[in-house]
Amino acid sequence: MKLGLICVGRLKAGPERELFARYAERIRALRRLGLEGLELKEIDESKAAGAERASREAMDLLAALPAESRLAAFDERGRAETSAAFAQFIASERDRGCRALWFAIGGAEGLDESVRARATAIFSFGAMTLPHQLARILAAEQIYRAMTILSGHPYHRQ
Repeated sequence: MKLGLICVGRLKAGPERELFARYAERIRALRRLGLEGLELKEIDESKAAGAERASREAMDLLAALPAESRLAAFDERGRAETSAAFAQFIASERDRGCRALWFAIGGAEGLDESVRARATAIFSFGAMTLPHQLARILAAEQIYRAMTILSGHPYHRQ
């Protein structure tokens, strides 16, 4: 199953991009689980204001989603899960025959309801608002952690 992350906003060169790249490389190195990725797609932030901004970003995000892909999302209104439960979600999608699983991170206005409705699961990093740069690093780290949990690698310690 291919894994991808689709985000509103672009990371500039710097420590955030480097840290994301480090986790993405670690994910690519753990291919033996029937999982491969982590592909990144970045969507430009809309210049509109308020709800119109989120709606335009949602249209662009959904248009960039590869055909026949399942979508999950990271959103402050999602459910907070343990890393083990998140790993089990990924494994369940893989075991159901999902060919591609993409995770979405919204922009400053969050995810539009159209994206939330399209998602099979919505996860939260907690009630605090995070900048998209940190949210995508956390997403990549949790995807990597999930893969280590599934492979029995000692990275995740109980």
